Amino acid sequence: MPHEPGNGVAAPSAPPARSNPPPPPELPGRIAVVVNGNAKNVTAEVISTLDQILLGGDLFVSRSLREADEIAQVLVARGYGTVLTGGGDGTFSVMVTKVYAEAERQRSPLPRFGFLKLGTGNALAHVVGASGSGGGDLAADIARLRQDAGSREIGLVQVDGVLAPFCGFGVDAVVLQDYEAVKRALGRTPLARLGQGAAGYTVASLTRSLPRYLVQRPAHCRVINRGEPCFRVSSTGVLHAPIRKGEVVFEGPARLVGVATIPYYGYGFRAFPFAEERPDRMHLRIANVSAASFLRHFPAIWRGEHQDPVHIADFLVQEVELQMEPASPFQIGGDFHSVTSEMRVALAARRIRLVDFYAPPSGAAPSESPPPAGSKVLKPAS
Repeated sequence: MPHEPGNGVAAPSAPPARSNPPPPPELPGRIAVVVNGNAKNVTAEVISTLDQILLGGDLFVSRSLREADEIAQVLVARGYGTVLTGGGDGTFSVMVTKVYAEAERQRSPLPRFGFLKLGTGNALAHVVGASGSGGGDLAADIARLRQDAGSREIGLVQVDGVLAPFCGFGVDAVVLQDYEAVKRALGRTPLARLGQGAAGYTVASLTRSLPRYLVQRPAHCRVINRGEPCFRVSSTGVLHAPIRKGEVVFEGPARLVGVATIPYYGYGFRAFPFAEERPDRMHLRIANVSAASFLRHFPAIWRGEHQDPVHIADFLVQEVELQMEPASPFQIGGDFHSVTSEMRVALAARRIRLVDFYAPPSGAAPSESPPPAGSKVLKPAS
Protein backbone atom coordinates (compact mmCIF):
# COMPACT_ATOMS: atom_id res chain seq x y z
CA MET A 1 0.00 0.00 0.00
CA PRO A 2 1.15 3.59 -0.46
CA HIS A 3 2.67 5.48 2.44
CA GLU A 4 -0.08 7.24 4.32
CA PRO A 5 0.09 11.01 4.85
CA GLY A 6 1.69 12.02 8.11
CA ASN A 7 1.55 15.28 10.01
CA GLY A 8 2.94 17.62 7.39
CA VAL A 9 6.58 16.81 8.14
CA ALA A 10 8.81 19.13 6.14
CA ALA A 11 11.47 17.66 3.91
CA PRO A 12 15.00 17.64 5.36
CA SER A 13 17.66 19.67 3.67
CA ALA A 14 18.30 18.43 0.16
CA PRO A 15 21.68 16.97 -0.71
CA PRO A 16 23.89 19.37 -2.67
CA ALA A 17 22.89 19.60 -6.31
CA ARG A 18 25.11 17.64 -8.65
CA SER A 19 27.92 19.79 -9.99
CA ASN A 20 27.88 20.60 -13.66
CA PRO A 21 30.45 22.24 -15.90
CA PRO A 22 30.04 26.02 -16.19
CA PRO A 23 27.20 26.82 -18.60
CA PRO A 24 28.21 27.83 -22.09
CA PRO A 25 27.74 31.46 -23.11
CA GLU A 26 24.21 32.34 -24.18
CA LEU A 27 25.28 33.33 -27.69
CA PRO A 28 24.48 30.26 -29.78
CA GLY A 29 27.51 30.23 -32.10
CA ARG A 30 27.04 27.79 -34.94
CA ILE A 31 23.57 26.23 -35.06
CA ALA A 32 22.77 22.71 -36.29
CA VAL A 33 19.27 21.39 -36.96
CA VAL A 34 18.56 17.65 -36.86
CA VAL A 35 15.17 16.54 -38.16
CA ASN A 36 13.52 13.15 -38.15
CA GLY A 37 12.91 12.36 -41.81
CA ASN A 38 10.19 9.87 -40.81
CA ALA A 39 8.08 12.38 -38.89
CA LYS A 40 4.73 13.32 -40.43
CA ASN A 41 5.40 17.08 -40.38
CA VAL A 42 8.92 16.80 -41.79
CA THR A 43 7.90 17.24 -45.41
CA ALA A 44 10.05 18.06 -48.42
CA GLU A 45 8.78 21.64 -48.13
CA VAL A 46 9.86 21.90 -44.47
CA ILE A 47 13.29 20.45 -45.27
CA SER A 48 13.67 22.93 -48.12
CA THR A 49 12.63 25.82 -45.86
CA LEU A 50 15.13 24.81 -43.18
CA ASP A 51 17.85 24.38 -45.79
CA GLN A 52 17.27 27.92 -47.03
CA ILE A 53 17.18 29.36 -43.50
CA LEU A 54 20.41 27.62 -42.53
CA LEU A 55 22.07 28.24 -45.91
CA GLY A 56 22.91 24.52 -46.19
CA GLY A 57 25.57 22.49 -44.40
CA ASP A 58 24.08 22.66 -40.92
CA LEU A 59 20.88 20.69 -41.63
CA PHE A 60 20.91 16.96 -40.87
CA VAL A 61 18.08 14.57 -41.77
CA SER A 62 18.04 11.32 -39.80
CA ARG A 63 15.96 8.31 -40.80
CA SER A 64 17.53 5.62 -38.59
CA LEU A 65 19.35 5.14 -35.30
CA ARG A 66 22.55 4.40 -37.23
CA GLU A 67 22.32 7.76 -38.96
CA ALA A 68 21.67 9.36 -35.55
CA ASP A 69 24.97 7.93 -34.27
CA GLU A 70 26.86 9.30 -37.25
CA ILE A 71 25.20 12.72 -36.95
CA ALA A 72 26.05 12.91 -33.24
CA GLN A 73 29.72 12.27 -34.01
CA VAL A 74 29.75 15.13 -36.54
CA LEU A 75 27.89 17.54 -34.24
CA VAL A 76 30.35 17.05 -31.38
CA ALA A 77 33.45 17.04 -33.61
CA ARG A 78 32.42 20.33 -35.26
CA GLY A 79 31.70 21.94 -31.90
CA TYR A 80 28.22 23.28 -32.60
CA GLY A 81 27.07 25.70 -29.91
CA THR A 82 23.40 24.82 -30.33
CA VAL A 83 21.67 21.71 -31.65
CA LEU A 84 17.97 21.99 -32.54
CA THR A 85 15.87 18.86 -33.05
CA GLY A 86 12.69 18.61 -35.10
CA GLY A 87 10.31 15.67 -35.13
CA GLY A 88 8.75 15.40 -31.68
CA ASP A 89 9.80 14.48 -28.16
CA GLY A 90 11.12 11.09 -29.29
CA THR A 91 13.52 12.68 -31.77
CA PHE A 92 14.73 15.04 -29.05
CA SER A 93 15.36 12.13 -26.67
CA VAL A 94 17.28 10.13 -29.28
CA MET A 95 19.56 13.00 -30.30
CA VAL A 96 20.22 14.24 -26.77
CA THR A 97 21.13 10.69 -25.75
CA LYS A 98 23.47 10.25 -28.73
CA VAL A 99 25.14 13.66 -28.40
CA TYR A 100 25.46 13.29 -24.62
CA ALA A 101 27.27 9.94 -25.04
CA GLU A 102 29.46 11.24 -27.86
CA ALA A 103 30.45 14.34 -25.87
CA GLU A 104 31.47 12.09 -23.00
CA ARG A 105 33.49 9.90 -25.39
CA GLN A 106 35.25 12.87 -27.00
CA ARG A 107 35.53 14.69 -23.66
CA SER A 108 33.88 17.71 -25.23
CA PRO A 109 31.40 20.18 -23.72
CA LEU A 110 27.72 19.61 -24.31
CA PRO A 111 26.01 22.04 -26.71
CA ARG A 112 22.77 23.77 -25.88
CA PHE A 113 19.77 21.85 -27.17
CA GLY A 114 16.63 23.29 -28.71
CA PHE A 115 13.30 22.06 -29.97
CA LEU A 116 11.40 22.75 -33.19
CA LYS A 117 7.74 21.78 -33.16
CA LEU A 118 7.65 19.22 -35.98
CA GLY A 119 6.23 16.16 -34.21
CA THR A 120 2.80 15.09 -33.03
CA GLY A 121 2.57 15.48 -29.24
CA ASN A 122 5.38 18.02 -28.77
CA ALA A 123 5.39 18.19 -24.97
CA LEU A 124 8.62 20.17 -24.99
CA ALA A 125 7.13 22.82 -27.25
CA HIS A 126 4.86 23.83 -24.36
CA VAL A 127 7.86 24.06 -22.03
CA VAL A 128 10.08 26.25 -24.23
CA GLY A 129 7.58 28.16 -26.39
CA ALA A 130 8.50 26.70 -29.80
CA SER A 131 6.06 28.05 -32.37
CA GLY A 132 5.01 25.39 -34.86
CA SER A 133 5.59 23.46 -38.04
CA GLY A 134 4.83 26.17 -40.56
CA GLY A 135 7.77 27.59 -42.50
CA GLY A 136 7.20 31.09 -41.14
CA ASP A 137 7.15 29.86 -37.53
CA LEU A 138 10.34 27.88 -38.01
CA ALA A 139 12.00 30.90 -39.56
CA ALA A 140 10.86 33.09 -36.64
CA ASP A 141 12.15 30.62 -34.03
CA ILE A 142 15.56 30.27 -35.68
CA ALA A 143 15.80 34.03 -36.30
CA ARG A 144 15.09 34.74 -32.63
CA LEU A 145 17.62 32.11 -31.61
CA ARG A 146 20.28 33.78 -33.72
CA GLN A 147 19.41 37.18 -32.30
CA ASP A 148 19.82 36.07 -28.67
CA ALA A 149 17.27 33.55 -27.37
CA GLY A 150 17.79 32.66 -23.74
CA SER A 151 18.22 29.20 -22.28
CA ARG A 152 17.87 27.40 -18.99
CA GLU A 153 18.94 24.15 -17.41
CA ILE A 154 16.62 21.16 -17.23
CA GLY A 155 17.08 17.68 -15.86
CA LEU A 156 16.29 14.48 -17.73
CA VAL A 157 15.25 10.99 -16.73
CA GLN A 158 17.67 8.20 -17.58
CA VAL A 159 16.08 4.83 -18.36
CA ASP A 160 17.36 1.80 -20.27
CA GLY A 161 20.25 3.82 -21.69
CA VAL A 162 18.01 6.65 -22.95
CA LEU A 163 17.74 10.26 -21.77
CA ALA A 164 14.25 11.74 -22.00
CA PRO A 165 11.99 14.32 -20.34
CA PHE A 166 9.48 11.63 -19.26
CA CYS A 167 8.72 7.91 -19.36
CA GLY A 168 6.26 5.47 -17.85
CA PHE A 169 3.96 2.47 -17.71
CA GLY A 170 0.23 2.47 -18.17
CA VAL A 171 -2.52 4.03 -20.22
CA ASP A 172 -0.26 6.54 -22.01
CA ALA A 173 2.08 3.77 -23.14
CA VAL A 174 -0.93 1.65 -24.18
CA VAL A 175 -2.15 4.50 -26.42
CA LEU A 176 1.31 4.83 -27.98
CA GLN A 177 1.49 1.06 -28.57
CA ASP A 178 -1.96 1.10 -30.16
CA TYR A 179 -1.07 4.16 -32.25
CA GLU A 180 1.93 2.31 -33.70
CA ALA A 181 -0.31 -0.68 -34.50
CA VAL A 182 -2.93 1.50 -36.22
CA LYS A 183 -0.27 3.39 -38.20
CA ARG A 184 1.19 0.09 -39.44
CA ALA A 185 -2.24 -1.35 -40.27
CA LEU A 186 -3.36 1.67 -42.28
CA GLY A 187 0.05 2.63 -43.66
CA ARG A 188 -0.32 0.83 -46.99
CA THR A 189 -3.99 1.51 -47.53
CA PRO A 190 -5.94 4.51 -48.92
CA LEU A 191 -6.68 5.40 -45.27
CA ALA A 192 -3.02 5.91 -44.39
CA ARG A 193 -3.53 9.54 -43.32
CA LEU A 194 -6.06 8.42 -40.69
CA GLY A 195 -3.30 6.48 -38.99
CA GLN A 196 -0.96 9.45 -38.52
CA GLY A 197 -0.77 12.37 -36.12
CA ALA A 198 -3.77 13.46 -34.07
CA ALA A 199 -6.16 11.46 -36.27
CA GLY A 200 -4.14 8.31 -35.67
CA TYR A 201 -4.17 8.83 -31.91
CA THR A 202 -7.94 9.35 -32.00
CA VAL A 203 -8.54 6.18 -34.03
CA ALA A 204 -6.20 4.16 -31.82
CA SER A 205 -7.77 5.47 -28.61
CA LEU A 206 -11.37 4.88 -29.65
CA THR A 207 -10.93 1.51 -31.33
CA ARG A 208 -8.24 -0.10 -29.17
CA SER A 209 -7.08 1.77 -26.05
CA LEU A 210 -10.44 2.81 -24.58
CA PRO A 211 -12.00 -0.67 -24.88
CA ARG A 212 -8.91 -2.15 -23.18
CA TYR A 213 -9.11 0.49 -20.45
CA LEU A 214 -12.75 -0.36 -19.75
CA VAL A 215 -12.40 -4.14 -19.54
CA GLN A 216 -8.88 -4.75 -18.21
CA ARG A 217 -8.08 -4.69 -14.51
CA PRO A 218 -5.31 -2.27 -13.51
CA ALA A 219 -1.85 -3.77 -13.15
CA HIS A 220 -0.34 -4.31 -9.71
CA CYS A 221 2.45 -1.78 -9.21
CA ARG A 222 5.34 -1.85 -6.76
CA VAL A 223 7.84 1.02 -6.56
CA ILE A 224 11.07 0.78 -4.56
CA ASN A 225 13.27 3.76 -3.76
CA ARG A 226 16.80 3.11 -5.10
CA GLY A 227 18.22 6.58 -4.58
CA GLU A 228 18.23 9.53 -2.21
CA PRO A 229 15.29 9.95 0.19
CA CYS A 230 12.01 10.69 -1.62
CA PHE A 231 8.82 12.37 -0.49
CA ARG A 232 5.10 12.16 -1.12
CA VAL A 233 3.77 15.60 -2.03
CA SER A 234 0.60 17.49 -2.86
CA SER A 235 -0.35 21.06 -3.69
CA THR A 236 -0.12 21.83 0.03
CA GLY A 237 3.45 20.59 0.42
CA VAL A 238 5.26 17.50 1.71
CA LEU A 239 2.87 14.97 3.26
CA HIS A 240 5.04 12.64 5.32
CA ALA A 241 8.52 11.74 6.52
CA PRO A 242 11.16 10.78 3.93
CA ILE A 243 11.09 7.35 2.30
CA ARG A 244 14.61 5.93 2.55
CA LYS A 245 16.67 3.98 0.04
CA GLY A 246 15.44 0.40 -0.27
CA GLU A 247 11.99 1.15 1.15
CA VAL A 248 8.75 0.59 -0.75
CA VAL A 249 7.40 3.88 -2.07
CA PHE A 250 4.08 2.51 -3.31
CA GLU A 251 2.31 -0.81 -3.75
CA GLY A 252 -1.15 -1.25 -5.21
CA PRO A 253 -3.23 -1.11 -8.41
CA ALA A 254 -2.20 1.49 -11.00
CA ARG A 255 -3.34 2.48 -14.46
CA LEU A 256 -0.52 4.99 -14.95
CA VAL A 257 3.00 5.10 -13.49
CA GLY A 258 4.94 8.01 -14.94
CA VAL A 259 8.23 9.78 -14.16
CA ALA A 260 9.09 13.22 -15.57
CA THR A 261 11.32 16.27 -15.29
CA ILE A 262 8.94 18.53 -17.26
CA PRO A 263 5.28 19.22 -16.46
CA TYR A 264 3.80 18.29 -19.83
CA TYR A 265 2.83 15.30 -21.90
CA GLY A 266 1.87 15.97 -25.52
CA TYR A 267 -0.72 18.52 -26.65
CA GLY A 268 -0.21 20.62 -23.50
CA PHE A 269 -1.49 17.99 -21.04
CA ARG A 270 0.02 19.08 -17.69
CA ALA A 271 0.37 15.58 -16.30
CA PHE A 272 3.29 16.29 -13.93
CA PRO A 273 2.60 19.52 -12.04
CA PHE A 274 5.46 18.97 -9.55
CA ALA A 275 8.16 18.13 -12.12
CA GLU A 276 10.01 21.44 -11.76
CA GLU A 277 9.67 21.91 -8.01
CA ARG A 278 13.19 20.66 -7.17
CA PRO A 279 16.15 20.30 -9.56
CA ASP A 280 17.47 17.29 -7.62
CA ARG A 281 14.29 15.25 -7.98
CA MET A 282 11.91 13.90 -10.64
CA HIS A 283 8.12 13.78 -10.36
CA LEU A 284 6.74 10.26 -9.97
CA ARG A 285 2.97 10.08 -10.47
CA ILE A 286 0.94 6.92 -9.86
CA ALA A 287 -2.75 7.00 -10.76
CA ASN A 288 -5.64 4.57 -10.65
CA VAL A 289 -8.42 6.84 -11.89
CA SER A 290 -11.50 5.23 -13.43
CA ALA A 291 -12.63 6.19 -16.93
CA ALA A 292 -15.76 7.84 -15.50
CA SER A 293 -13.77 9.93 -13.01
CA PHE A 294 -11.24 10.90 -15.69
CA LEU A 295 -13.99 12.20 -17.96
CA ARG A 296 -15.81 13.95 -15.10
CA HIS A 297 -12.70 15.85 -14.00
CA PHE A 298 -11.06 16.09 -17.41
CA PRO A 299 -10.52 19.91 -17.58
CA ALA A 300 -8.87 20.05 -14.13
CA ILE A 301 -6.79 16.93 -14.83
CA TRP A 302 -5.64 18.43 -18.14
CA ARG A 303 -4.52 21.63 -16.39
CA GLY A 304 -2.72 19.65 -13.66
CA GLU A 305 -5.03 21.01 -10.96
CA HIS A 306 -7.03 17.91 -9.99
CA GLN A 307 -6.24 16.51 -6.54
CA ASP A 308 -7.36 12.99 -5.55
CA PRO A 309 -5.10 11.56 -2.81
CA VAL A 310 -6.97 8.25 -2.84
CA HIS A 311 -6.41 7.54 -6.54
CA ILE A 312 -3.42 9.77 -7.42
CA ALA A 313 -0.11 9.62 -5.54
CA ASP A 314 2.69 12.09 -6.29
CA PHE A 315 6.32 11.74 -5.19
CA LEU A 316 9.59 13.60 -5.68
CA VAL A 317 12.25 10.93 -6.37
CA GLN A 318 15.87 10.65 -7.44
CA GLU A 319 15.98 6.98 -8.52
CA VAL A 320 13.29 4.30 -8.41
CA GLU A 321 12.65 0.73 -9.50
CA LEU A 322 9.24 0.26 -11.12
CA GLN A 323 7.66 -3.22 -11.07
CA MET A 324 4.42 -4.14 -12.87
CA GLU A 325 2.44 -7.37 -12.75
CA PRO A 326 1.51 -8.41 -15.38
CA ALA A 327 4.11 -7.02 -17.81
CA SER A 328 2.81 -3.75 -19.29
CA PRO A 329 3.56 -1.35 -22.15
CA PHE A 330 6.31 1.18 -21.39
CA GLN A 331 7.04 4.46 -23.21
CA ILE A 332 10.11 6.70 -23.26
CA GLY A 333 9.84 10.30 -24.38
CA GLY A 334 6.48 9.76 -26.06
CA ASP A 335 7.57 6.72 -28.09
CA PHE A 336 6.44 3.16 -27.33
CA HIS A 337 9.47 1.25 -26.01
CA SER A 338 8.51 -2.29 -24.97
CA VAL A 339 6.24 -4.53 -22.91
CA THR A 340 8.08 -5.30 -19.69
CA SER A 341 7.55 -5.96 -16.00
CA GLU A 342 10.40 -3.85 -14.60
CA MET A 343 12.26 -0.61 -15.25
CA ARG A 344 14.78 1.40 -13.27
CA VAL A 345 14.55 5.17 -13.70
CA ALA A 346 17.08 7.71 -12.41
CA LEU A 347 17.65 11.42 -12.66
CA ALA A 348 20.46 11.91 -15.20
CA ALA A 349 23.79 12.84 -13.62
CA ARG A 350 24.20 15.99 -15.77
CA ARG A 351 21.63 18.61 -16.57
CA ILE A 352 21.43 20.08 -20.07
CA ARG A 353 20.85 23.61 -21.29
CA LEU A 354 17.67 23.99 -23.29
CA VAL A 355 16.87 26.93 -25.57
CA ASP A 356 13.83 28.57 -24.00
CA PHE A 357 11.87 31.13 -26.02
CA TYR A 358 10.12 32.16 -22.80
CA ALA A 359 13.43 33.00 -21.09
CA PRO A 360 14.99 36.48 -21.12
CA PRO A 361 17.63 36.88 -23.83
CA SER A 362 21.26 36.92 -22.79
CA GLY A 363 22.29 40.32 -21.57
CA ALA A 364 18.87 40.95 -20.04
CA ALA A 365 18.51 41.29 -16.31
CA PRO A 366 18.18 37.79 -14.82
CA SER A 367 14.81 36.96 -13.38
CA GLU A 368 13.41 33.93 -11.65
CA SER A 369 10.53 32.33 -13.53
CA PRO A 370 7.38 32.01 -11.40
CA PRO A 371 6.26 28.51 -10.47
CA PRO A 372 3.53 26.91 -12.60
CA ALA A 373 0.04 28.13 -11.83
CA GLY A 374 -1.63 26.20 -9.04
CA SER A 375 1.59 24.70 -7.66
CA LYS A 376 3.39 25.17 -4.37
CA VAL A 377 7.17 25.39 -4.45
CA LEU A 378 8.54 22.64 -2.20
CA LYS A 379 11.70 23.81 -0.49
CA PRO A 380 13.86 21.95 2.01
CA ALA A 381 13.47 22.86 5.62
CA SER A 382 15.96 25.43 6.88
